[in-house]
Amino acid sequence: MGAQQVAERFTELYGTGPEGVWAAPGRVNLIGEHTDYNDGFVMPFALPHHTVAAVARRDDGVLRLHSADAGGGARELRLAGLTPGSDTTWTAYPAGVVWALREAGHPLTGADIHLSSTVPTGAGLSSSAALEVVIALALNDLYELGLPRWKLARLCQRAENVYVGAPTGIMDQTASACCEAGHALFLDTRDLSQRQIPFDLAAEGLRLLVVDTQVKHAHSGGEYGKRRAGCEKGAALLGVDALRDIPYGGLDAALARLGDEEEIVRLVRHVVTEDERVERTVALLHAGETRAIGPVLTEGHASLRDDFRISCSELDLVVDTALTHGALGARMTGGGFGGSAIVLAEATDIDPLTKAVQEAFTAAAFTQPRVFEAVPGEGARRLV
Repeated sequence: MGAQQVAERFTELYGTGPEGVWAAPGRVNLIGEHTDYNDGFVMPFALPHHTVAAVARRDDGVLRLHSADAGGGARELRLAGLTPGSDTTWTAYPAGVVWALREAGHPLTGADIHLSSTVPTGAGLSSSAALEVVIALALNDLYELGLPRWKLARLCQRAENVYVGAPTGIMDQTASACCEAGHALFLDTRDLSQRQIPFDLAAEGLRLLVVDTQVKHAHSGGEYGKRRAGCEKGAALLGVDALRDIPYGGLDAALARLGDEEEIVRLVRHVVTEDERVERTVALLHAGETRAIGPVLTEGHASLRDDFRISCSELDLVVDTALTHGALGARMTGGGFGGSAIVLAEATDIDPLTKAVQEAFTAAAFTQPRVFEAVPGEGARRLV
């Protein structure tokens, strides 16, 4: 739904026009999975799929929320009553952002909000971050808070961690807020330093497919939290602030120190090797060796499958089928336990690859996947 349609629907709902319309994208993570809450490196890029929000201020302490995608009427909340854990529906995400901004000392007095999104939910493409960031950017503009993009991302992460209760890292919100069209974002999640890395696959005759397996995942589920807690335990046992501090060259020695902590060994090995894979990918792209990142992506999937153990049969089938049919590389992307995989391939191989994956899902009696091309898009912005 375009900006004009969202604005018109806002007017129908609330009886007056919005003060503006904003958009924030979902993201694909090229490489760097489960490293963000370990102070490590990530490399996402923005999707062309967005959450769009029409917003107007209120001065009576009321927050009204409506989504074209959720059904039902507008939900009305009192700002004074916003408390972490009080809401388990989709409204927790925008309400959590309002709560986080107020907790940080910003004097918001209310808002009317209408939302529409094309970011697939539960697909590992950061639909929740897009929702959070579009609200934060709109309120930052309307209330003239003057907050930089990285700080908005931090506040959105706090909303998701504390208000919603999902122990996610900072990558998704930063990607939605800060990515640039035609680039992947090399982000150091410790200090939030950023580098925009040119990533124009079409110019090199390449394509990147996203294959949404239609297997839904939920970050607030216990398995994600267990992985994070295990990583924190590993850092504590090794005497470092975060697993980022274990050098790749010192990995074997670090793992030996963990002794028979088999699960912790696996988690530590994934995070340390994944950070190295991000740095290797950056170096290859800088050298113009884009095709050479394919095997790095595939290595990442093996690590997520075997060490972090967050893949599933559908994700593995996408990766295995794509590689069998000529893909340069493939891996799951996102938090895991379902969601999406990415496939890097020559442009001429896209159609047969897509057909092979669809036929493999049919043969396995899986729900047909949603397949689309991912082109690095623009980050969050005001439309009107």
